[in-house]
Amino acid sequence: MRRFWLKVALGFCFWGIISVTGVTRAETIQVFVSIAPQKFFVEKIGGELVNVSIMVRPGASPTTYEPKPDQMVALSKSSIYFAIGVPFEKAWLGKIVATNHKMMLVYTQEGIEKIPMESHRHEDERTKDKDDHQRSKDPHLWLSPPLVMLQARNILHSLLTIDPFHRYFYEKNYKKFIMEIVELDAEIREIFTGNKNETEFMVFHPAWGYFARDYGLKQIPVELEGKEPKPGELKHLIENAREKGIRAVFVQLHFSTKSAETVANAIGGEVVFVDPLSLDWANNLRKVAENFKVALK
Repeated sequence: MRRFWLKVALGFCFWGIISVTGVTRAETIQVFVSIAPQKFFVEKIGGELVNVSIMVRPGASPTTYEPKPDQMVALSKSSIYFAIGVPFEKAWLGKIVATNHKMMLVYTQEGIEKIPMESHRHEDERTKDKDDHQRSKDPHLWLSPPLVMLQARNILHSLLTIDPFHRYFYEKNYKKFIMEIVELDAEIREIFTGNKNETEFMVFHPAWGYFARDYGLKQIPVELEGKEPKPGELKHLIENAREKGIRAVFVQLHFSTKSAETVANAIGGEVVFVDPLSLDWANNLRKVAENFKVALK
């Protein structure tokens, strides 16, 4: 009898350790995110309690992506879908939710006011406000450390809703992540300290609007809402770049580089690749900031 109760006691100790330090595979929460940086955010807060799948696969565009059959099957077994407001969601979120009515849909961009997409076109004060209303809103919220803090809060609340038993674990991770973001923000601000005169950098696709706003910079986009510049606009971009001493055009992998190369060749500069969809979110922003800093010299 004594051996029996000893086994029972050891069994309770074992499961108690699991409940505090980790979980079994069966307990892991299956979640989906739209893009790779969200996986970084969710795992920072959820740790080993979450298993995160990414909808927009590497090399694909969140503008035109279409979910694959195996992803739709996996969605039927997921507990949460974290949206972020990228274009493909407009066409697919309804279908995604229809695969699993028990799945929680979380808009991580909830509570964030979006800004209009940056334009390369010349605007005077009389037309600027009207043009701002007509332009689509910038979805690249994940490239702003301060805005990621707000997204992290939305992620935390959803995990607490679906799994209140691990409140302490999630809240501890959340607080740690917020402190990491604060430190990252300070690092990037330090990188651009002293850049009072040269603040403009040229990009093919205007993905860096929030980043530029956060750190006192201005992006000059080559393309506008997916459209290549017209010959007259391209000429204006080249003249503008020459006038401001711009020597680099930043592009991302899944966009055409033809117009960017045309501008770069005309100004005696170079095309530099930067990735707004990197899974290694924090280190990627550090690297991008250094690349922008070099271009501003």
